[in-house]
Order: sequence, then structure tokens, then C-alpha cells
Amino acid sequence: MSKIIENLTEAVRLEAVSKRFNVPGGEPLNAVDNVSLQIHAGEVFGLIGTSGAGKSTLLRLINRLEQPDAGRVFVGSREITALDDKGLRKARQSMGMVFQQFNLLQNATVYDNIAFPLRMHGRLAGGEIFRRVLECLRTVNLMDKIQSYPAQLSGGQKQRVAIARALATEPQVLLCDEPTSALDAETTRSILQTLRDINRELGMTIVIVTHELSVVRALCDRVAVMEHGAVVEQFAVSDNLASPRSTLGRELVRQIAHGEVRAELDRLEAALA
Repeated sequence: MSKIIENLTEAVRLEAVSKRFNVPGGEPLNAVDNVSLQIHAGEVFGLIGTSGAGKSTLLRLINRLEQPDAGRVFVGSREITALDDKGLRKARQSMGMVFQQFNLLQNATVYDNIAFPLRMHGRLAGGEIFRRVLECLRTVNLMDKIQSYPAQLSGGQKQRVAIARALATEPQVLLCDEPTSALDAETTRSILQTLRDINRELGMTIVIVTHELSVVRALCDRVAVMEHGAVVEQFAVSDNLASPRSTLGRELVRQIAHGEVRAELDRLEAALA
């Protein structure tokens, strides 16, 4: 987990945010129901819950990949929900997104996948794009794959390319939607190490959706538990006095109390050595 956060400046704030989906032939689904959250700058914040709890929808409301039906979303001091299309495109440069299934361009090299958002936003000239792509590849330790295509990469390498692409525009917040659920245990540890390095070395705020308690134990500073579209509780992962009410929250605290988090961190430390 990252160092104790001394600066509690808000990176993300959600105020009474809701999202409803119409279901053909049935009642509308309240995917996110009146959620308010404050995420501090520089922390790793986990969103956990069972399938269908609303975690991924809530994450996508932060950068308005999903449009909220009610409520307000702030990233830093900027109200994302008040922006027009042009303002939203600019604001999204401050929010990187890592998807579960990588979402890479299959006919483009690793270099071109990472350069894509820089070219799309028109922020940098050619030489500057090249330097920024190299910086991102060094961060995820994939310099030797710069001219490879996604089909030539392992699942873990594809996810690291996706992380590098998300970092290309130097975002303030990194949004991760189940980034390890399609990976094996060893590769998961490698991706967690990469995310932890990004948080520690760059001071980047990370919001991560997961159903894997091992990911929360190894990476997160705080966690919110979601059920049926609502956040039912929040607590610090390191809080020995936490008394969760939810089943998932109680299981997480039980694992931490039994030292399982230490074993996971020891494995990550060994990988770093």
C-alpha cells in the first residue's frame, strides 16, 4: 500500500450520483443509486462488490463514459458533469482508463497504441510524442516490445501496454476496471507491482474496481463496498478497528487480521528486489 497520505486534497468527489438503465420488458435497473464519495489525492481507492453491484458503472461515471441521471462529479476542482463535449474531451486527458480486456488496437504496434491518445488530443509534436511513449514504456518495463503487435504479447504484457497508454497524457487520476481479472496469479502480482510503483513514484491517484480481495489487500488504502448500486460502507484497509457490516467487508478484515495481507505484500516486495 502507498505511504500514509498527508495531503487530503480531493482528487475525485461524487455527490448523490445515480444511473438507471432501462431493461426491456422489465423494471428499470438502478445500477448506481445516490452514491456520494470522496477520494483523496495520492491514494489507491478500491471499489468492491459482487457481480452486478454497480462498481464498473460507478467508475465510468467519473469520466462520463456513462452519463449520470442525477448528481454531480468532480475531478480536482472541475465539475465533470457540467462540461460540454469539448470541455469533457479536454478533461478526460487528466483521467487515464485501464480496461479489463485491454482494448488495444490490434493492427497497431505497442508504440502506436501508446501514442494514439497523444495524437488524438494533438498535445505534442512528433519528437515529443516519441519521448513520452518511451517514458511510459520504461514505467511499465516493456521497452523491448515497442514494435510488437498485441497478438505477439502475453495477457500481462497487453495489460501493461494498456497501463502505459493510460499514462500517456500524464493524468491526475488512473481509473482501473478489473485490471487483473483476466490474468493468472503470477501475472496479477506483476500488474499490482506496476500499479503500486505508479502510485508511489508518480503520486498518482488510482481508483480500482475489483472483486478480488487479494487486490484490495495488496494495493488499496481505502475501500468502498457496493451492494445493489449503493455504497454500503467505507473504511481504511489498515484500520484494525474497522467493523464492517457487509459480508465482503467482514471477509476482507478477517483476511487482514489473519496476516494474509502481509504475505501478499512480502511477495510484492520480493518481486521488487
